[in-house]
Amino acid sequence: MLKVEKQDKEKEREQVISERGPLLKLSGLSVQELQHLCRDLHHKIDVIDEERYDTAFKVSKNDKEIQEMNQKIYEMKSKLKRPNLKRVKLYAEHMLSVLLGSRHTVR
Repeated sequence: MLKVEKQDKEKEREQVISERGPLLKLSGLSVQELQHLCRDLHHKIDVIDEERYDTAFKVSKNDKEIQEMNQKIYEMKSKLKRPNLKRVKLYAEHMLSVLLGSRHTVR
């Protein structure tokens, strides 16, 4: 399964590269055409770097939010007091004895 995922990622990578990058046919190009091609490639690299930076920033922001939420959950758990089960049981038995009258005995 891991090999299939690697192959899928490689195919996806090749597809993205072929979509974003021009087919390079450098033979027979003049100096001006090569300079223009280099400018286009540098522009595309800049755009991709900006997208990568934005994505990395969003990921780090989401990681920070997740960490803060986990911290809040931990703090909320530590603040909660668990009721004493014995008291709750006695209280429930007392309520039951009140409702049922003398038919039910409290232990």
